[in-house]
Amino acid sequence: MAVTAAQVKELREKTGAGMLDCKNALSATDGDMEKAIDWLREKGIAKSVKKAGRIAAEGLTKIVVDGNKACVIEVNSETDFVAKNAQFLALLETAAKTILAANPATVEDALALAVNGGTLNDEFINATATIGEKIVLRRFAVIEKADDESFGIYSHMGGVKSVVAVCKGSEEVAKHVAMQVCSMTPTYISRDYMPAEIVERETKVQTEIVNADPKFAGKPEKVIAGAIQGKVTKALKDMCLVDQEYILDGSMTVGQYLKNEGASVVSFTRYFVGEGIEKRVENFAEEVAKQMA
Repeated sequence: MAVTAAQVKELREKTGAGMLDCKNALSATDGDMEKAIDWLREKGIAKSVKKAGRIAAEGLTKIVVDGNKACVIEVNSETDFVAKNAQFLALLETAAKTILAANPATVEDALALAVNGGTLNDEFINATATIGEKIVLRRFAVIEKADDESFGIYSHMGGVKSVVAVCKGSEEVAKHVAMQVCSMTPTYISRDYMPAEIVERETKVQTEIVNADPKFAGKPEKVIAGAIQGKVTKALKDMCLVDQEYILDGSMTVGQYLKNEGASVVSFTRYFVGEGIEKRVENFAEEVAKQMA
């Protein structure tokens, strides 16, 4: 019987298998959806289905650069052990280079990119089936710089943390900025980049604190305003890259270091593996008890 596009789509959604594999499975089973799923499982193609609900919060990040473009990606696995697997590392490299070349808009668009006679999604499905853990492309960013700007590239712990900084200045300065971002995790370049609502919220908090402090009772408004501003600046300092203490020279701030070097920061992109993912807490004793029951 003729296999329809709707059937292929349905099977693909149920199994995560590639389009061609789904079409072959449906053709081999005369369009029977359940038999097609079994066919894929028997071939080892749909092994990833059983792992769909698992939490993948480990893995690695990867940075690749080509001229004025850089790409940083995060690929997750279930355990950090798998992140040392040769197939996993090869997939990481393939995904990063493929995404850098195509510059897709979303993860879904990235997974649809053609690679090795199939799609990038097929590569992830095959890796999941072969390695035996859920392997997913979580996120990526393609960063571009101007000719008069430099990339600062820094990866820590073999790719557990990665940062791409773009600076007006030398590559050395940009590398130092990337190291600073990785170590001290600022959220913004400076107060100029900070959303107004964050400053407003902190100002409100510090105003209440100062107004409730007896030592400011009866003080002139100018003194109180200065105290509030000082507390706001101190509270927001670590969120701003240029206001942080420079990790390679504690006698100055990052802003002072940049000024000394005649440099400035254009942007930074920071990926830490598993950041924001709720990891499953394993209880080994309970797991053993379940196995023995």
